[in-house]
Amino acid sequence: MREIIKIGKQEFKFKKDALLYYKSILNSYHFEELLNKEHFNDILSLLEYDYAFEIEKYRRQGQKAYNIIEYSKIKNIKISKVQFNTKCFELLFEDSSSKQISYTYIINRPKITADSTFNIACRNTIIKDMNLVKRKYFETHSINGQVKCQETNEFSKWEDLVVDHRQPNTFSIIVDRFKEVSKIDLEKIEYFTDANNFLLFKNEELKEDFRNYHKQKATLRVVKKECNSSRAGMAKIKKNTKDLSID
Repeated sequence: MREIIKIGKQEFKFKKDALLYYKSILNSYHFEELLNKEHFNDILSLLEYDYAFEIEKYRRQGQKAYNIIEYSKIKNIKISKVQFNTKCFELLFEDSSSKQISYTYIINRPKITADSTFNIACRNTIIKDMNLVKRKYFETHSINGQVKCQETNEFSKWEDLVVDHRQPNTFSIIVDRFKEVSKIDLEKIEYFTDANNFLLFKNEELKEDFRNYHKQKATLRVVKKECNSSRAGMAKIKKNTKDLSID
């Protein structure tokens, strides 16, 4: 039987229902508006939901949970603007500091294992590289804030597009091959969480090794989110002029 997702007083049968609920809250406000009391409590409940996953993550790493958000010190929550007019929730703390959060990341968080923890650290290692690819593509091809999806040729906004790894070198394949060639012992890998709450490798050499390996192996496209799915039937093909790479 499918486990119900319980976030505060709200219960959701599927993750997509939880995502739609928090998306509706986000879209019901203008930029810089503060959340009302009901929605403020909804976000606090989401942070408490996230807290349980963080505790488990740190337990696996043998660390204390130093960087978990202290939601009791949140004074307000507002709607903040990120790149290309995308909305997000921003926590405003009593000490005048602030922090943006992603409700989609919190809700979509996968079950924590040694393997998934390693994969998360790998993905966080290349975040800047992937964002740079997307930003450069927009800077070069944007028309009125939109670019063509390289899969469908449909014009789309920033928030509707992702950087996709072309078959056969999907991100998971690249990570798996890196673990093989580097003879990674998952139980010996050490991690830390940076100021932005990203899980990263403690070993800088390992981080750079993966980043460089990914640069060599990744063939990228900027595509609509719905196109970012498995293409098991595709054979190995050579790069062409539409393919993007990390500088």
